[in-house]
Amino acid sequence: MPVFDLPKAVIFPDPELADPSGILAVGGDLSPQRLLLAYKTGIFPWFNEGDPIVWWAPDPRMVLYPGNEHVSHSMKKIMRDKIFRFTFDIDFEAVIHQCKRQFRHGRAGTWITQSMLEAYIRLHEKGYAHSMEVWRGNHLAGGLYGVSLGSFFSGESMFSTVSNASKAGFITLAKVLKHLRFHFIDCQMHTLHLASLGACEISRKQYSKELATCLLSRTIKGNWSKHDTVRQALETVSLMTYA
Repeated sequence: MPVFDLPKAVIFPDPELADPSGILAVGGDLSPQRLLLAYKTGIFPWFNEGDPIVWWAPDPRMVLYPGNEHVSHSMKKIMRDKIFRFTFDIDFEAVIHQCKRQFRHGRAGTWITQSMLEAYIRLHEKGYAHSMEVWRGNHLAGGLYGVSLGSFFSGESMFSTVSNASKAGFITLAKVLKHLRFHFIDCQMHTLHLASLGACEISRKQYSKELATCLLSRTIKGNWSKHDTVRQALETVSLMTYA
């Protein structure tokens, strides 16, 4: 199948036209309008510094349904011991900068380019991109960030400077989103790490169908640290005993 060259207009071809590797289109820009349309359509950008913007719609798609997250015995002990403290949207820029230095998803290359970093900071400022910070004392030990629309959260990257910090953040995020009645976390592409945490693969057609349902829900827009419903869900999860 051909890879489409995007025009200046903010449009995308049908994700089902992606090539076998998942590449759908190249070009365009990283404006908030285009990024939001991409996520609503089941498309995301991923490219290396110096390359053109590449837009992906892989088949199959890796997702995690909140409530299906796997918490190992060793992680249950870490969570019981309250080694880490969790916040949302306290320092988005610190999280994305750390992710830029220590990328995730098993991908080769430093895929968080400077233009990507600036684009997601703009999306955060508009209330659609969010960070979870994982603290050990006053030290930022780990974190993750992603985009939230309706009842889905698209995870983009995570980092750790302390062992198990990002894993604890991902588990906590899943449990908070379960309380908020989110349908799934989009993990985009398969990795053994994500599979070990309970993520699974679904077809692109199934993903598109479930995404359309997610977008019928109200988006929790704005800074999540200031949103009462999100704060209450995080407080509830932070009190879990992990027996």
